[in-house]
This record gives sequence, structure tokens and C-alpha cells, in this order.
Amino acid sequence: MKTGGQLIVEALEANGTDRIFCVPGESYLAVLDALHDSSIRTIVCRQEGGAAMMADCQGRLTGKPGICFVTRGPGATNASAGIHIAMQDSVPLILFIGQVASHAKEREAFQEVDYKRFFGDIAKWVVEIDDASRIPEFVTRAFAVATSGRPGPVVISLPEDMLTSEVEAPEALPHTPVETRPGEAEIDALEMLLAGAKRPFVILGGTRWDEKAVARMQTIAETWSLPVGCSFRRQMLFDHLHANYAGDVGIGINPKLAAQIKAADVVLLIGGRMGEMPSSDYTLLKSPYPDQALVHVHADAGELGRVYRPTLAINASPSAFVEAFAKRRPAGTPSWADETAKAHAAYLEWSTPPQTGPGAVQMGPIMNYLEKALPEDAILTNGAGNYATWVHRFHRFRRFATQAAPTSGSMGYGTPAAVAAKALHPDREVIAFAGDGCFLMNGQEFATAVQYGLPIIVVVVNNGIYGTIRMHQEREYPSRVVATDLKNPDFAALARACGGHGETVEKTEDFAAAFERARASGKPAIVEIRLDPEAITPTRTLTQIRDKS
Repeated sequence: MKTGGQLIVEALEANGTDRIFCVPGESYLAVLDALHDSSIRTIVCRQEGGAAMMADCQGRLTGKPGICFVTRGPGATNASAGIHIAMQDSVPLILFIGQVASHAKEREAFQEVDYKRFFGDIAKWVVEIDDASRIPEFVTRAFAVATSGRPGPVVISLPEDMLTSEVEAPEALPHTPVETRPGEAEIDALEMLLAGAKRPFVILGGTRWDEKAVARMQTIAETWSLPVGCSFRRQMLFDHLHANYAGDVGIGINPKLAAQIKAADVVLLIGGRMGEMPSSDYTLLKSPYPDQALVHVHADAGELGRVYRPTLAINASPSAFVEAFAKRRPAGTPSWADETAKAHAAYLEWSTPPQTGPGAVQMGPIMNYLEKALPEDAILTNGAGNYATWVHRFHRFRRFATQAAPTSGSMGYGTPAAVAAKALHPDREVIAFAGDGCFLMNGQEFATAVQYGLPIIVVVVNNGIYGTIRMHQEREYPSRVVATDLKNPDFAALARACGGHGETVEKTEDFAAAFERARASGKPAIVEIRLDPEAITPTRTLTQIRDKS
């Protein structure tokens, strides 16, 4: 006889879980007690949204479900931001929620929420376990659902009395991974399309990639001389200094790259959904009928034909697809090889940051310094805001599993994601980028980094405004500023108050020394950059946007 809490922990162990992220609650004390005797590492967080984002980062970098535990009501609703990120980003995650006891349900009991209704549209599957003897079944199924097809989040509600009940249950077994592979007919059809193509283009996106698959994709690009772009915030899928890399297919796309994609006769989209942001509001690929011949490769058949009608639909995971296609060779030297070289040259020009701008701090030289200082395996995380442009446009990603950023555009992601990344890879440098508004949404997780001795470096770009919203505001309603100004704390002092290291940068030439001191401290650190709000984008100032000049 075992308690429901014990069975939950045993099922997690059986499925290879080595750490969980949580905010404790009385609703699942039985699980916490069972974790006391487990080898699973428990990382306690400061807010449930941060805990869920840490679990998302774990799933994003490993391909295995990140695990998060929160309590009922406000705990669960706080966590919903991380669940939405995981859903839109196709990241495997399992959220366990302590629920009110069975006898109190349907009475609007203390902190009671109907989780099937609340999470129904932002999770792959939502379930409540009423019978503890079925825990092995439901938890194993949760792992299967979270990782199969298009990965995503699963939410499991755990009534308090179910967790304390003692039952007999079968021993938990691990889930069986499901791989979706292309058929020979589909690979033949793709080969024929490329044989007749003059201007093909490849876009990589989505999840279910691994290091081996990324290496195979690079070989395919070399063999076929294909130009390759990475979808929005999926830049770690291709080496940016490789001769075949053409650039980031995301927000603020290089106009030359956009023109190349629009002019392509064949677009090979591997793993991605090509949503609103990477498609430039469905203009690069028109919905539902693209101008280009579209070959869409996706692990979930439900995504094939959902937004775009493909010329060729291939139901396969990215890793299985590239394994199969890597065996094929072109009949001769592809005619588009010169265009591929031009595309890479255009990318290099586009990703070279400007060295001047308004104010005493210039982000261009800072990005140049970081490009030289950071190792190739450094992990960069960020949330959302105009500051992120400096990372996504000017940082040249070289390796797989070096990026954690939400395609859903959620603020507050960078700091908790950095904590999870450093816990996963303690031997690698982890740098979080955040705006001042972005940092203060989940900046309390900096204290979690201090608690567990995880020396992340958070670069806070502080311009005293909600930058992206101010940019739009000035463009649409010039000089009518409302609700976008911020009065911020001293971020360096905040870092020190938490037990970390703090630096403040008010001149460009001070950044390198400040960053190196942060590195040398061996502590979690915040390097605050005080940026002039006029420096709202790399190429245009707020005044220029306001004046439409």
C-alpha cells in the first residue's frame, strides 16, 4: 500500500525525472513528503510563473518534459503564463496542481478552480486524477502526450485527499517515445521538387530537434547548397557563421531575406508552424495558398494543412526527416549555389551592429564585445521587448541548445529560464537578457539563483520605459504618452541585496570591465545598462518614429 504522493514521485522517477521546479503548497504536502526520500532534485521558486518558465526551459533544452508543481487557485493561475509559452512554443512540460479535496468540489471551496476549463485552450491535455491507483497510468500517459506529435504542456490536477489515500497500484513503467518517420515516396517527391527548382529556400523551426539532427541538417545544406533560415527564436538550429546560413526569419526580418523567401519557387519548412511572427503576418508565405511550392515537414499531422496548403506534406519529426533525407544527393551541382553565398553575405552585413547612437551607452560595441567574450556553448535567454532585438539580430548562434526565448513573446522569461539552464548545465555560461520592465515581471527568481548557487549573469537593459509599447504608441499616437513610463530600482543594489553581484554601466567603455567583474565574482550577477530611451531600435530613435522621419 502506498500513498498517492508516493505513487506520483515513483512515476516521475520511472520516467527519468531528475529535477522539479515548484512553489510549495499545503494542497500537495503528500508529494513533498515523498520527494524527501527521492533522488529527484527539488528547486523551490519564488513565484509559480517563474517555476513554470523554468520547467519550460528544461523541456526546451532537453526535449524531455520539464516538471512543475504548484498549489491550487492562485498558484495554478500564476503558472498559466508558463503553460501558454509551452503551448505556443511546442515545448514538453507537465504541470501538477494540488487540488481541493474531493468532498469540497463544486462548492467554490477555498481556492477551487475547474482546471479543465481554465487550461483547456492552452494545454494539450488536462486531467484530474480521482483514483490514486491510476496514477501510474495517467503520469505515463502525460509523458507520452507531452512529447509526441507536436509537443506541449499537460496539466494534472491532484485532489488533496487522493494524494493522502493509500492504495495498491501497478509499478510505474516509462512511457514509450513515438517517432514519426517519412516514407520513401515523400522523400522521392521532395527530391523531384528540388531537381526542378531554381530558387529553393529552407526554414527550420519547431521542436523535436537534437544535436545530431542539427548536424545532419548542416550536411544536407552543404550537399544541396541550400540557403537556410531559422524561424523566430529558433536560431540555435543552424550555425550562423556557416556559409549556407541566410538569417533569422522573425520580427524585423532583413528586407533582402524577406525578398528572397517571397521569390523562392520551393520552400522547405522543417518542424515549424510558420505562425504570425515568422511569416511577417502571413505575407512571406500567404495563407492558405502560398505563392511558393511549400514542402511542410511536421511531426503532427494536424499541423499539415492547418494554416497553409502544402504542395507536399511530410508527417515526420525533424530528426527523423533529416536522417532520411541526408542519404539523398543532388544529380549535379545545384544552380542556386551562388545565390546561397549571396544570402550569407547579406546576413553578415545585416548582423553587424551599428557603433553609434543616442546617449552615453552604445549597444553595438557591447554586442561586439560579447561576441568575442562568450564561448560558443554559452546559453542566452531572454523574454520580450525591444532590447531583445540586440540579441536576435546581432548575436551569432553557433550551437544547438544555446537559446531559450519564447516565441509567444512573453515578458519575464529570461531570468527564470537562465536559472533552469544553469541548473541543467552548471559548466556552461548562462546569460539572461532583460529589459527593465521584463526583468521586474519575474526578477524575484534571481533570489532562486542565489539560493542554489547558480552564477547566471542577467544583463538588464534599463531605459525607464516599456520600450516596445512606447515605440508603437509614438508611431500611432505621437506625443500622447500614457502608461509606458517606469520608475525603476537600482538593479545593481537589488542584486547585492539578494546576495549576488551588481554592476551599473552608464558609459559604453565601462561594460567590458563590469561584465568581467560579474564573471569573476562566482555569484549570480546583474549588470545594469542604463540606456537612453531614444535608442529604441538599432536604426531609429523614438524621435524619428514620433516624427515619422
